[in-house]
Amino acid sequence: MNRIFFSLIVIVVLSFQALAQQSEILLTVGHQEISKNEFEHIYKKNNSNLYAESDKKSPEEYMELFINFKLKVVEAETLKMDTSQTFITELAGYRKEIAAPYLTDINFNEQQVKELYRRMTHEVHASHILLKLDNNAPAGTKQEVLGKINKIRNEILAGKSFEDAAVEYSEDPSAKTNKGDLGYFSAFTMVTPFEDAAFTTKVGEVSEPVKTDFGYHLLKVHDIRTNKGEIQVAHIMKNTPKNATEEEIAQAKAAIDSIYQLLLNGADFAELAKQESQDRRSAVRGGEMPWFSAGRIVKEFSDPAFALENNGDISAPVRTPFGYHIIKRLNARPVPPIEEARAAIESQIKKDATRSSSGKKAFVQQLKEMYDFTENEAAKEQLKGVNIGDTIVPQLTFFTIDNQNFGTKEFQNFIVAKKIRYGSFLSVYERWVMDEIIQLEDARLEEKYPEFRYLMNEYHDGILLFNISQEKIWDYAAKDSTGLELFYEKDKDKHLWGHRFKGHIINCKNPEVREEAENLFGAGMTADEVVAHLNTEEDELITIETGAWEEAENEVVDYYVWNGKEPEGFNSSTTFIRGDKIEPQPKTLDEARGLFISDYQDYLEKEWLKELRKKHKVKVNKKLLKTISGV
Repeated sequence: MNRIFFSLIVIVVLSFQALAQQSEILLTVGHQEISKNEFEHIYKKNNSNLYAESDKKSPEEYMELFINFKLKVVEAETLKMDTSQTFITELAGYRKEIAAPYLTDINFNEQQVKELYRRMTHEVHASHILLKLDNNAPAGTKQEVLGKINKIRNEILAGKSFEDAAVEYSEDPSAKTNKGDLGYFSAFTMVTPFEDAAFTTKVGEVSEPVKTDFGYHLLKVHDIRTNKGEIQVAHIMKNTPKNATEEEIAQAKAAIDSIYQLLLNGADFAELAKQESQDRRSAVRGGEMPWFSAGRIVKEFSDPAFALENNGDISAPVRTPFGYHIIKRLNARPVPPIEEARAAIESQIKKDATRSSSGKKAFVQQLKEMYDFTENEAAKEQLKGVNIGDTIVPQLTFFTIDNQNFGTKEFQNFIVAKKIRYGSFLSVYERWVMDEIIQLEDARLEEKYPEFRYLMNEYHDGILLFNISQEKIWDYAAKDSTGLELFYEKDKDKHLWGHRFKGHIINCKNPEVREEAENLFGAGMTADEVVAHLNTEEDELITIETGAWEEAENEVVDYYVWNGKEPEGFNSSTTFIRGDKIEPQPKTLDEARGLFISDYQDYLEKEWLKELRKKHKVKVNKKLLKTISGV
């Protein structure tokens, strides 16, 4: 069902983008020139919607941050990171997502908006059975698959359990393990025909066959509940490959457990996410993910995320089909009122042409007029009765768009690219026309729509920033153990423990055991010797926890050392402590590794920026900068 982890919302990265407005050059960084208009737009955008007034920057203050950003992007381009296939593919993926609303013309009405809002306020729990079908399959094959799925439906109606039928018949690979269960989902999570069926089938009933681009489905609706709203979290992730070995799984588990201990010891979550998380989209933002509802992310992730009660709460490591995660709750919100949700609903409708059968056709008709589309009816007439695979007359011109001719060669290329193997040429002709016109429009989006160009530049620079920061700072700092140790030795007093109690917390089976234990300690025995003396294989009379605790870290220590309240269920006749209160002292590198790695990264970045300022010439028109007013 293509419910891919983290792919349902477009993630917006850093908002530094190259605008195309023509104005005086304010800044030159290496080979890049930035106009006053560009900088002013970026400055105002990034100084709005801040958490606190104190976070706002003057134009002069912001210029320094902007120069640092541009230096990194220019360096990444100098290293040709923007020419790697990985970068090109990733950027193309983002472009496809954000181009969708520009490549259709969806008409919708108030009734449709209200119905989709109703769906947003609910979540459906459903299972499905899928029989795959190629969209280009011949009519006979479509009828055959439809007959098969109707037969399966009749078996279920006659008493066969839906779960057993899913395991036996479904061609969705996950059905073998989840028995077709998709969990809860809300509006805009599934493809439109599937969503329509889910929200119109009664609880407990099985739908009629539903056709989507994947094939034919049967749905069984188990439950409908009120939507819990959305949550925003940050996470740190360690991947496990799809076919991971036990050793690879164990390595990922050990890595996430180690990170969890660093967090318990006070490490900064965002910094650890930047350094350690293998979800590269969120790592650059300290692990921050887009808002999501319970049904938009796999159950193994959403359940523990929604179980976090307070902002700032952190989960223990959890496992999903993608790997291991530590989740931190950042915020939560209910489904907004319809008037607040209206713009988002209309945007979603515009992204999905299947919600309006006339939308794409109407859009293409507009483009035909815009680009002076003309058609060669005589050439089109020669396609009658000719099937895919047959030879068509070479060197025919079928139509012209914007003075570009499209003929036999282009038609055959389209058929090959779309892997069309059945049907007549005429049956796919209109699809080809639409495809070519939309491709032409797609190629001109940056030129026609400044906001599209700005967003593409955000993604371009954001990906480069992440890639070069990962290579030069985050990965390097994590691997440079020698450099980290030297850095720690120079600045070990930066992260100190507060006053702590260092010693033992002793729990005894009864007061008599406590009295004996205190005598043994008084006689000079160590904790291990006391345990060995009192415990037997048959009876554990005493347990001892050894460590060092600051105030508020342990209720028993707080009670005895810092006059805290008596812990619930506490018995002072069987529980006591032994040890001393110690003065503040530096944390060891292991105790504060996450904090020192973060500090080391900051140090490396500062040194790197010094090198970049020497390597790439920076020139600021200070007189022009003074003409920009603060926000």
